[in-house]
Amino acid sequence: MDGIFLANGTWLGFSDTGAGLPVVFLHPTPLDRAYWRPLTKELAGIRAIIPDLRGHGVSETGSALPVGSFARVPDAPALTMEQLSADVLALLDHLHLRTAVFAGCSIGGYVLLELWRKAPQRMRGLAFVCSKPQPDGDANLARRAATIAQAKSEGVDAIFDGMAQNLLGETSRRNRPELVAELRARMTLTVEALVAVHAGLATRPDSVPTVATISAPILAIAGDEDSTVAPAEMEAFRLAPGGCEFHLIPAVGHFAAYEQPRNLAALMAPWLRQFEV
Repeated sequence: MDGIFLANGTWLGFSDTGAGLPVVFLHPTPLDRAYWRPLTKELAGIRAIIPDLRGHGVSETGSALPVGSFARVPDAPALTMEQLSADVLALLDHLHLRTAVFAGCSIGGYVLLELWRKAPQRMRGLAFVCSKPQPDGDANLARRAATIAQAKSEGVDAIFDGMAQNLLGETSRRNRPELVAELRARMTLTVEALVAVHAGLATRPDSVPTVATISAPILAIAGDEDSTVAPAEMEAFRLAPGGCEFHLIPAVGHFAAYEQPRNLAALMAPWLRQFEV
């Protein structure tokens, strides 16, 4: 089932398929909910709830985003992790779900960390795929400012062309070149949405201290060809008091769940069994 719901005055889209354990999947930017479909097709016995994050897919960006938090681009509105997490909680309420297991890739994982700060009682488990708890360093902040400037002056096409290439692993580009076109077709953010996303990512908090409070089980999956999130950065999840099952997947990049859905499902399925009633 595909649906829409109203969250804080903004219409957001989602899909809700299957039956069993509710698992909420949060996609990476600049993709949409279709990112998770190859993986969820490999997972039996779950109810897969997959929203389009605000500004992505069919979801609206909204017009009341805060301005001024990204010092390098002070006029940029910011799509914050706090806003995105509030949207996810609104979806849970819309679906009358008290708790769920959560999985997030990249920005999706950053939202999971904000959700833990905001509503830990609603999270039975957290799976991080190619995501990290550390904030942006100076080099990343500079790149985000440059990306915003490029989007404003040239549009998003060249940016997305590069991302479709660079965020896939080298092995995937070589062995499955069709994935580049598939993922590029799912990159549909407007200039305004891209600016807001990068400003929000630039201003996300340091979540390493948050990891030290996570009492729910964690699954952390890193790609050894990920050009954005280093596996060593994801090792920080091992410090969570609720325990962390860590895996390094060979021959995948930042979009690991799309590049090797069957292999990721083989890791996720047994981890999910601990939550079955």
